[in-house]
Amino acid sequence: MIHTALARPALIAAAVSLSAALAATGVAADDGLGDYRDRFEPLPHLPPIPAHNSLTEEKVELGNMLFFEPRISSSGVISCATCHNPALGWSDRIPRATGHDGQIGERNTPTVLNSGFLGAQFWDGREPDLEGQALGPIQADIEMAMDLDAALERLEEFELYQEKFAEAFPDDDNPINKDNLAQALASFQRTLNTPNSPFDRYLRGDMNAINDQEKRGMQAFVDTGCIACHSGPALTDSNFWAIQVPGSTDVGRFDVTGDEADMYKFRTPTLRNVGVTYPYMNNGATETLEEAVAIMGREMLNRELEGEMIADITAFLHTLTGKMPEFEVPALP
Repeated sequence: MIHTALARPALIAAAVSLSAALAATGVAADDGLGDYRDRFEPLPHLPPIPAHNSLTEEKVELGNMLFFEPRISSSGVISCATCHNPALGWSDRIPRATGHDGQIGERNTPTVLNSGFLGAQFWDGREPDLEGQALGPIQADIEMAMDLDAALERLEEFELYQEKFAEAFPDDDNPINKDNLAQALASFQRTLNTPNSPFDRYLRGDMNAINDQEKRGMQAFVDTGCIACHSGPALTDSNFWAIQVPGSTDVGRFDVTGDEADMYKFRTPTLRNVGVTYPYMNNGATETLEEAVAIMGREMLNRELEGEMIADITAFLHTLTGKMPEFEVPALP
């Protein structure tokens, strides 16, 4: 269920600043791992909220409905939740997304969990924020394959959507428009966060939140250099790095920029909830987390990780699985 506190600007502002507050109240470590803990940050409850799309209860409620609405797809049967299934870590757990008319895309579906914390959206970073990302899948021929004007016309047919858009965007004479569609979807997605993982509890001072193997994995994660790209509260730098994983010929960010320097570069994925968002890599061909750790060691760190270290790092990565966000499957008109 979406909490009504989201409608209160003061509480929203407090939530946005939570990360800084948590960092300022760090508990002295008594386990000898203080230097490692200092390299991470807990995840706050809400990501930064853009000035042009303030978060309100009305926008979140509307976005929740639109996220599960299949009638904004050409077939009338595909919604955002088709590929971003709440029961599957808000992803789909298949190698590559299946969309309109059974077409299979080129890339693995990333989770939308904690996506508001990312500095760029999509594997190739072609959109800077959730507002920009929201409309892409609706229009993509191999995803929802829907003309935006036609999608808006469908929504206008329903009195309930007329009411909900008017409530969410009271200053607009014609609130059912593409910008508001994007803003509502983005507002809902910014509430899909998992700030209460065992690792977050450890960072906040609960020494028993992770076990000895998981602490060894955290040490190895830092010492081997994984943290160079997977840092910050979302365990990603949101930058782009070249990698050619087995079975993939995808040129990545080059498709966006046309710059040869961006050939085979992809955005660093968040490691939050990585234990439940398999399979891995941009082509989804890597089935297990252990295999993914070994590939990253080989391709990005130029070293073969030993079996025990892989097991320890994998154990640590499982501590990044948080409590899934509360939400309601809406009753659609």
